[in-house]
Amino acid sequence: MTVHVALLRAINVGGAGMLAMADLRAICEGLGFGDAKTYIQSGNVLFRSDLPPPEAAAKLGAALGEKLGKAPGVMVRNAGQLQAIAENAPFPDAKTNLLHVVFLPNAAPADALEKLVAPDGEEVHVAGHEIYVHYPNGSGRSKLKLPALKPGTARNLNTVRKLAELAQAMVADEA
Repeated sequence: MTVHVALLRAINVGGAGMLAMADLRAICEGLGFGDAKTYIQSGNVLFRSDLPPPEAAAKLGAALGEKLGKAPGVMVRNAGQLQAIAENAPFPDAKTNLLHVVFLPNAAPADALEKLVAPDGEEVHVAGHEIYVHYPNGSGRSKLKLPALKPGTARNLNTVRKLAELAQAMVADEA
């Protein structure tokens, strides 16, 4: 079975989309996903499944929609994809807590950067289904405007690396 990592959008952020991680694990197990494990409270879950990432995302999204009354948006990457995302992060001089990866449900549009407004020196790099954003002054104070980010969910590079490490450990456990 393939190890997947699901990244949920708008879960446990600012009091919206409250979901206990124990409930998230139980939902995954109820869907037949094996070895479900969560990481921190922001909607990250690792699991095993034979489904391709888009199908796993749709299945989990539907189940979460039933539980929450509205599907939160689910982006799923397999262990290898997540490892490559972590390893290929641009902006090598950026502090890892200030470099975010925005996971998108589909590939970023070709014109993703056309409406970019980055007044605080933010740097942006588009890479397929991900957009990397370096927030030199932190994301909380940023006035960055980039419509292409809206359907996605962001994790800082520290979190992405930890999720990749956990996913690779699950892969190694299976071998």
